[in-house]
Amino acid sequence: MEFIQQYWIYGLGFFAQSLFGARLVVQLFHSEKQGKVASPTIFWQLSLLASFLFLIYGVVRNDIVIILGQTLSYFIYIRNLQLKHDWAKIPFVIRIILLVLPVVTFAWIVVGANEKMASIFSNSDFTNPVIVMGAIGQLMLNLRFVHQWYYSEKHKTSLLPLGFWIISTLASVLILIYASYRIDPVLLVAQGMGIFVYVRNIFIYRKQKAAFSNEFKNG
Repeated sequence: MEFIQQYWIYGLGFFAQSLFGARLVVQLFHSEKQGKVASPTIFWQLSLLASFLFLIYGVVRNDIVIILGQTLSYFIYIRNLQLKHDWAKIPFVIRIILLVLPVVTFAWIVVGANEKMASIFSNSDFTNPVIVMGAIGQLMLNLRFVHQWYYSEKHKTSLLPLGFWIISTLASVLILIYASYRIDPVLLVAQGMGIFVYVRNIFIYRKQKAAFSNEFKNG
């Protein structure tokens, strides 16, 4: 019975991470096609769905690193859809559900499940350097979206700047170390694939910048 329960927990985590992975594949496809780093709408739609599912996974796994990470980036995904003028295209009822669900989930953790909350923190020994490393990596993965959000607000459109990909790469290395310690196959697979996309976008960005510089000089 415990094995079956563990199977479904990992299944939820892998499904959420498959959506995170799908958003990277789609983003990279658009970037390769356009010859520049792209920020397609579907990237943010998949991010939003995957974030909520992974938040649930973090609760079930009693993993404070995942929980804190997902609650921060969730609403940044919504903001990017607003900047792309695609948020209003989602049916009103679904928008309400998307806004309410993470709030209800977090309230359930804090107010309705004291034992659960105690278990979450008891399983997260912040005197352990690997746990701290994982927390820093997860924080960086979410702060990259704060950087992306600031950059997008500044330019009045949804963009994925170079700094976003650099932060992503560094954070992914830390998360991989943490995931190895936790023996978490979900994080290992996700971050292992993510590094490739992060580095590739850095190369595309550099190539795009070099092409722009040459065009400026020749012009």
